[in-house]
Amino acid sequence: MNRYLVPVSVLGTAVGGAVLLRDYVAGGACPSKATLQGKTVIITGANTGIGRETALELARREEEKVHVLINNAAVMRCPHWTTEDGFEMQLGVNHLGHFLLTNLLLDKLKASAPSRIINLSSLAHVAGHIDFDDLNWEKRKYNTKAAYCQSKLAIVLFTRELSRRLQGTGVTVNALHPGVARTELGRHTGMHSSAFSSFTLGPIFWLLVKSPQLAAQTSTYLAVAEDLEGVSGKYFDGLREKAPAPEAEDDEVARRLWAESARLVGLKVS
Repeated sequence: MNRYLVPVSVLGTAVGGAVLLRDYVAGGACPSKATLQGKTVIITGANTGIGRETALELARREEEKVHVLINNAAVMRCPHWTTEDGFEMQLGVNHLGHFLLTNLLLDKLKASAPSRIINLSSLAHVAGHIDFDDLNWEKRKYNTKAAYCQSKLAIVLFTRELSRRLQGTGVTVNALHPGVARTELGRHTGMHSSAFSSFTLGPIFWLLVKSPQLAAQTSTYLAVAEDLEGVSGKYFDGLREKAPAPEAEDDEVARRLWAESARLVGLKVS
């Protein structure tokens, strides 16, 4: 029996019921049992220093083939920091770093087709806006929330334009919202910095916020599910495809963002 469909009322304990309810609301586990034997998977997580340079070096010579690229690394609502290259941190880590790495790996991904690219975005992209006049937050007063939302919108737009460019290659690319999870991503939000947040809101967050393992199910699903073969340019919330924000479906904005991103990271615009 699929435990995610068991009614809460038949569970033996209140705690067990809460866990199943939380898991059901969070979207459940990846249903596919497909394996990745013999395939190469890259998951990003390093964004500066040795990790960044290692990723770039591996992109130049690692494996002969790359079957799955999961662009997972992220920062959220950090102070107004910049990367070593001078990019606003959230834009640099969440979007530009993945834009560059993906482009460096495209030849290997194409040679390994059918292959998949998976970009982790966020529901926060719906509140985002791409400000081409000040993409790097050099003119405006910095707004950490707006910067985060812009970076996550950029990921969905990147996914859309990349999918268009990859048509006929056997390489697919999709974006996803993994849900809110209990990870270090929210360390700059101040959510748990007070006794009120910890003790009053703690039980609510325990019920509604995913475990890291559960939050990883959408990425896993997009990486292995047989029924997604050939599906590209889509946005998933949990295990379901959903329509993204209207700006995320604007082809002109997607093309313009691609050109600007390529200029910023030093790639030849095509």
